[in-house]
Amino acid sequence: MSQIQIVPVARDQIPTLVHLARVTFADTFNANTAPADMAAFLDTAYSPTQLTKEWQTPGTTFWFITVDGVAAGYLKLNVDQAVTADVHAPNALELERIYIMPEHKRQGLGSKLYQHALQYARKLHKATIALGVWEHNEPAKAFYAQRGFHKVGEHAFVVGNDPQHDWLMEAAIS
Repeated sequence: MSQIQIVPVARDQIPTLVHLARVTFADTFNANTAPADMAAFLDTAYSPTQLTKEWQTPGTTFWFITVDGVAAGYLKLNVDQAVTADVHAPNALELERIYIMPEHKRQGLGSKLYQHALQYARKLHKATIALGVWEHNEPAKAFYAQRGFHKVGEHAFVVGNDPQHDWLMEAAIS
């Protein structure tokens, strides 16, 4: 049986975070994104400089989920001043990213990361979990709907020069 752990991302692990972020985002969205738009997005949003800046942001935490010591996915959470402007719920934890490497999908790792986010929110006495999910990502929308999330709005999410649309979703923390 594999050993699964969720651990905070340390500064010296940012190169691993960059690799996971680029691979998992491309795996999720390549089929619906022009190559030039994908390359431009990955080179800016998931550069070492950008992810280091995000890692250093007060209120932001990154977490790896590891399988037998190897990073298999990651989670990005925001609280307080780090929560993005699109989140309007008071006292919210923002689940900004939850991604699993292609070879580790459908093994329950996303559910484990979500449970970690929920426990973290409870520890911080947050009332709501908020997130954005691409409007055409049916598996992710179903995943969140099963956990009590509902749509509260939409926003543009620009990939390169392609303005895509995300659903903004929230769930009360019980």
